[in-house]
Amino acid sequence: MIKFGTSGWRGIIADDFTFDNVRIVTQSIADYVKSHRTKEEVAKNIPLAVIIGYDTRFLSEKFAQTSAQVLAANGIKALLCDRDTPTPVIAFDILRQKLSGGINFTASHNPYQYNGLKFSPSWGGPALPETTTAIEKKCKVIDLSDVKTMQLSEAKKEGLLKEVDPRQPYFKRLKELVNFRAIKKSNLRIATDLLFGTGIGYLDEMLNIKGIKQTVMHNWRDVSFKGGSPEPSEENLKELIQIVKKESCHLGIATDGDADRFGILDSSGTFINPNQVISLLLYHLVKTRKWSGVVARSVMTTHLVDKIARKFGLEVKETPVGFKYIGEIMVREKEDFIIGGEESGGLTIRDHIPEKDGILACLLVAEMVAMSKKSLKRNLEEIMKLVGPVYTKRLNFHLTFDEIESFRLRLQKKLPTDIAGLKVKNTVTIDGYKFILADDSWIGMRFSGTEPVVRLYVEADSVNKMNKLVLNGKKFIKKG
Repeated sequence: MIKFGTSGWRGIIADDFTFDNVRIVTQSIADYVKSHRTKEEVAKNIPLAVIIGYDTRFLSEKFAQTSAQVLAANGIKALLCDRDTPTPVIAFDILRQKLSGGINFTASHNPYQYNGLKFSPSWGGPALPETTTAIEKKCKVIDLSDVKTMQLSEAKKEGLLKEVDPRQPYFKRLKELVNFRAIKKSNLRIATDLLFGTGIGYLDEMLNIKGIKQTVMHNWRDVSFKGGSPEPSEENLKELIQIVKKESCHLGIATDGDADRFGILDSSGTFINPNQVISLLLYHLVKTRKWSGVVARSVMTTHLVDKIARKFGLEVKETPVGFKYIGEIMVREKEDFIIGGEESGGLTIRDHIPEKDGILACLLVAEMVAMSKKSLKRNLEEIMKLVGPVYTKRLNFHLTFDEIESFRLRLQKKLPTDIAGLKVKNTVTIDGYKFILADDSWIGMRFSGTEPVVRLYVEADSVNKMNKLVLNGKKFIKKG
């Protein structure tokens, strides 16, 4: 079954993620794009065009070529990237060239056995549920015999295929958004871990262009990601931690497989989790840009964001999990939008794309350290002193299908009225279950949209209280 999750369709290579299935999904996307032409496109006979990118995984470039063959055969010009390309770059080029959409072959931070397909419509953000539902439905009724395809050589000859390099326009945008002069002037030493992904030649190259000192790691293609996954988690950044400490770096930065997520280390080698990074950058942007307006965060993202927002008179909008919802708010709010983020490591800011950008996030963190002349830990301490302490934790529980269904039924049958001796004063169910407790600490539980996993989120104003909530959450999930 071809099903789109929180961030596109993913599957095991050669199992369900096959060339035939890629052809079927691309045909469905082609039908969707053609049926959703704008009145202006029809009136002015503007040709349809879709950019196609791919990551560093096994066969990604071949899947991209296969997709290009189908688009071209459907009369849609395929702009095929000439090398592996980050998801945020695809999103940026959709908007820059006013394209009909973009397809990127990537499984993001998932293990090497996976590949995936992300579709972004003309507004540049990840496809919303109504779009992916329409594509899924079409996939169910399309047979391989219904799929149109064309040889790449013929597509080139007909002007329906063009190889593109979207790097320079994207680099130009980064130079407009980030204060590289401050980073260079501060003489920062940065350790950069590209985790064998599409950040290679983007994040490191941007720093090189600006003459910023860095030690670069894992900047070559390894389709097995050293036998793991290209996720910039604390566990996966152990080598980066060692380099930061050994070379006395001011900062460690990393991006995931398609460079839409970030990983950040302080000068001490301490992992600064995404919740903290989003809060730090909100504080930094308000202080340095004097921006006001709307902050968007997903439901399981830290309420430290809310505390900072209250301090500066900003509005917070809470969304379901999935950056598409944050992107939707960004498009709607336009110049009132400040920053959007989610706890899994996604972030964007005003005047940029309605999509996660791990490259931009890393560069903004470097800017913050440079301009504040303080370590990230010191900046975080400053924020906590201003708005009060907040401690956050997330745990993943890999369960069997039966265990997940049993847990789901228990939640549907009866929700807790108190947790860890604290009364539940509010329950938020826009995506999973978030229980707000009497003292404003909270505990959240959510089923993953891409894996057989239950995620547990807790937040409190002390470490002891946070750990107590973690224990209660574990018992609740594993009960029975």
